[in-house]
Amino acid sequence: MTIKLAVYCGASSGRKGGSYQLLAEQLGVLLAKHNIELVYGGASVGLMGIVADAVLSAGGQVHGVMPQVLIDKEQAHNKLSELHVVEDIHQRKAMMMELSDAFIALPGGTGTLEELFEVWAWRQIGIHSKPFGLLNIDGYYDHLLRFLDHAQQEAFIRSEYREYLLTGSDPEALLQKLINAV
Repeated sequence: MTIKLAVYCGASSGRKGGSYQLLAEQLGVLLAKHNIELVYGGASVGLMGIVADAVLSAGGQVHGVMPQVLIDKEQAHNKLSELHVVEDIHQRKAMMMELSDAFIALPGGTGTLEELFEVWAWRQIGIHSKPFGLLNIDGYYDHLLRFLDHAQQEAFIRSEYREYLLTGSDPEALLQKLINAV
């Protein structure tokens, strides 16, 4: 069985650059090594481009999903195995959800967070049962994870729902958790 993993991350490389870029590249190489196909937003820039380039350079398959309105703005990657052009962001997220067996979020901004939380909310209400994780590079998500623990303590997130979110700072260990949960 071929696993397809959606990766949500920034169209920016982030201020710290090096560590975010290095681990994004490591994740891409690991995906190819494990014959896991990448599903992502389709851009050639930022962490998105780094992950895609790493998978492609290591001989893996990459499926991009990008709305027409972002093709020029985010600089669509022109060397993908497959690029799906969709009408809007809603179709992008739905197609990525449909194509993927699991999900992982790397550092990113509001779009990355929105995608992660939609996957999480959809799992809570039973739309899917696919695993998802958060790669916490250099503590990028430490404050968010503390907030989520606080929301659980305050009874706004059930403990079983909180446990859906797999976390880690090591790409290989987190990827193994996701593979085991597929």
